[in-house]
Amino acid sequence: MEKLPPRIKLADVARLAGVSASTVSRVLSNPGLVAEATRSAVIEAVEASGYRMNHAARNLRKQRTGSVVALVPNLGNPFFAKILDGMGRELASAGYDLLVADTMDGQGRHIALQRFLDPSRADGIILLDGLVPAGDLLGGIDIPPVVTACEWIEDADLPRVMFDNHKGGRMAVRHLRDLGHRHVGLIGGPEENVLHKARLAGAGAAAPDVRLTVFSGDFTLQAGHAAAMQWQALPPAERPGAIFAFSDEMACAFVATLQRHGFSVPRDVSVVGFDDIELVSHLSPALTTIRQPKREIGRQAARIILERIEGRDVPPMTLLEPRLMLRETTAPA
Repeated sequence: MEKLPPRIKLADVARLAGVSASTVSRVLSNPGLVAEATRSAVIEAVEASGYRMNHAARNLRKQRTGSVVALVPNLGNPFFAKILDGMGRELASAGYDLLVADTMDGQGRHIALQRFLDPSRADGIILLDGLVPAGDLLGGIDIPPVVTACEWIEDADLPRVMFDNHKGGRMAVRHLRDLGHRHVGLIGGPEENVLHKARLAGAGAAAPDVRLTVFSGDFTLQAGHAAAMQWQALPPAERPGAIFAFSDEMACAFVATLQRHGFSVPRDVSVVGFDDIELVSHLSPALTTIRQPKREIGRQAARIILERIEGRDVPPMTLLEPRLMLRETTAPA
């Protein structure tokens, strides 16, 4: 009869990583408490050794599900892919599964969240939709800990992991102003959306001598196409010489629509997007945009929800910095 390979123990992982067994245990149960270099060494040792933690037994002892639910407003939006990837990797290193659900139905209406807020289904909730009614989360029912990421709910006292959208808006418009543009069109999001409000405020604060014209939008390709049709319908003297779109999807659709109608970007109009989704650096012309550190947003949100699950205090806000990615869609006026 063939012998089974010996079972890898926690002490084996500790020896391989060059740390104590208690440090390995801490990384697997509370990774946020361990320095990143140590955490990485332990994770590498776990993967190299093939060590498997008995999560089912651990969860049973602690009366936990071993799962965290991420609630996303539009699963079809590629912006969320890297956020969920960073989130999933961080949770997996702590022995948690990531479950993902859409907060919207097929007609763009918010669905009831109660079934996701049952503690028998998940140990924590990471919410990426700022338009969810606060009452759904703060109604006095027994719900798991909640952390908001990317978007946030203005009248809810929940920990936030967010990008500095105000600063990103300032950076975009200041870049266009530095190129000599004095009339900038903004393709915004839904007026009640917190991201739209923050980016609009940042754009307005960027330079008092820049005239701003706002085109309505909703972060989608269709909104970018509609804004391009509105832009070219304006008399040439009234067309903004530069556009700042509040999402890369809108920026891409704006550029593509104008190109199909014989316009050239950036010769006829400069364009800046927002998000830096993977596609935009491969387009022709490649899109100048504001980069959000998407995987880091996911990682930070995961670390904070793990801390909340353990009952520890967490900062009310974690703010991540923007970066201007200069490419080919902007040029001097």
